[in-house]
Amino acid sequence: MPRKRTQKIYFGEDQEQAVVRYLQSESEDERNKIFNEYLREPLIIMVESIIRRYKLYRKDLEFEEIHTDTMSFLITKINKFDPTANHKAYSYFGTICKNYLMGAIQKDTKEQNRSVSYDDISSDIEDRADLSYTMDDYQIDYRDVIIKLTMSLEDFIETENLNENETKLGYALLEIFNNFDKIFQVGDGNKFNKNLILLSLREMTSLSTKEIRVSLKRFKRIYEGIMLGFLD
Repeated sequence: MPRKRTQKIYFGEDQEQAVVRYLQSESEDERNKIFNEYLREPLIIMVESIIRRYKLYRKDLEFEEIHTDTMSFLITKINKFDPTANHKAYSYFGTICKNYLMGAIQKDTKEQNRSVSYDDISSDIEDRADLSYTMDDYQIDYRDVIIKLTMSLEDFIETENLNENETKLGYALLEIFNNFDKIFQVGDGNKFNKNLILLSLREMTSLSTKEIRVSLKRFKRIYEGIMLGFLD
């Protein structure tokens, strides 16, 4: 019988412990040494494996460009790993890579295939009071809410085990928050249009209204927590 091929473990206990030492060290030289000796090559392999395994290729970009871009992003997120959170660095880094690549692909696709812009959406929808929500009654500046939502959402996407639809929706929400001036009616009572946001989410994610509403449930507690903070 032919021998069963064994797959070499490129990110094992040595690397897990190296991540902990890296995070605990206050010396830049020591951190660089740990990274170069224990983490650089395993992370390079991880990024390459994820791109190829899940076919997360980006149009008009060579493989090396995709790999370098993803690797650079991953390196900026190492410090956010919490060794006490009862999950492996391997899983955390893998999730970061997959979410980043899926978000980049989604953004590329949206920019290439977008057929409906914010400006094309009917002003009739925008002006309908029954589809709008206002924060004026609570004396809340929506800009402050958006800033906190964006920060919380970025961390949530990176650390939570989201499914594909939830990940798409998360990045679409980030895109909306980063362009809120195109969606919110500035100077009109802190009012924003729920239907306009829903249309934008459908356009950006290619998800149905039902799929969006189901996926939004994972993000609802972020919004509720932030609003409770403002109302305290």
